[in-house]
Amino acid sequence: MADAICSHVGVERSDATVSTFPDGETFVKINENIRRCDVMIVQPTCPPTNTNLMELMIMVDAARRASAERITAVLPFFGYARQDRKDQSRVPITAKLVANLLVAAGVDRVLTMDLHAGQIQGFFDIPVDHLYAAPVLINFIREKKLEDLVVVSPDVGGIKMAYAYAQALGVGFGIVAKHRVSATVVEAMNVIGEVEGKNVLLVDDMTETAGTLTAAARLLKEHGAKSIRAAVSHAVLGDLARERLAESEIEELICTDSTPQAQGDGVSTITVAPLLGEAIRRIHDGQSVTSLFDV
Repeated sequence: MADAICSHVGVERSDATVSTFPDGETFVKINENIRRCDVMIVQPTCPPTNTNLMELMIMVDAARRASAERITAVLPFFGYARQDRKDQSRVPITAKLVANLLVAAGVDRVLTMDLHAGQIQGFFDIPVDHLYAAPVLINFIREKKLEDLVVVSPDVGGIKMAYAYAQALGVGFGIVAKHRVSATVVEAMNVIGEVEGKNVLLVDDMTETAGTLTAAARLLKEHGAKSIRAAVSHAVLGDLARERLAESEIEELICTDSTPQAQGDGVSTITVAPLLGEAIRRIHDGQSVTSLFDV
């Protein structure tokens, strides 16, 4: 990802050493002069989440102590984003904690994409540039020229995103109501909207276990859907997710390369390196990034 971004921007990736001591501690060394430089550190905080997060913060500290002019944390995927509120007694708001840790480490600016909840931008007391993968994914879907297409949200929380996709593609819109049994088990309940004989596109911000998507796909097939595809910004796929997808009604999972886990059979991975690269170029040049939201 970093090399692809550098190729788009037209710069060389800086040389840095990241290793582990025998006791498991992380060691970082920046092997070139970055004094008074605008430093961009690319690190998706995906699994192994804690390791990646510590590497990022240690790299930021190293850059700050090397007298970098400005440090931007480029997070294609922001881990811990789902822990953004107290939904039970005596639980943390870890997304806010991570924001505090990054600021304390020395981050001056954050560039990220498709946060699980947009309000997380407010957890930071520094500027946050929040990009969307929708333009990249929608253009890929348009090229397929699917007829009788309908966009469906796999849960109530994704209605806004799915509706935006439907508007951009000029197609119908639907919702699958769900009930979450546990962190890995989801039970789909009902379908709102007309899907019989339609090519369905399920849209979500991320999938990890694929429980929500596969449960929704099963219900949509029962309601007469002709074919089912899914489009997600972040595919943090593990063995359970790949197994579920292989056995599901989903013909194709369309996702970005925001995490290294976004690959496998039936997975179409689209790069967002040019999107991030262009945002980095504009941030460095002091230009607006708003036009990058255009579909």
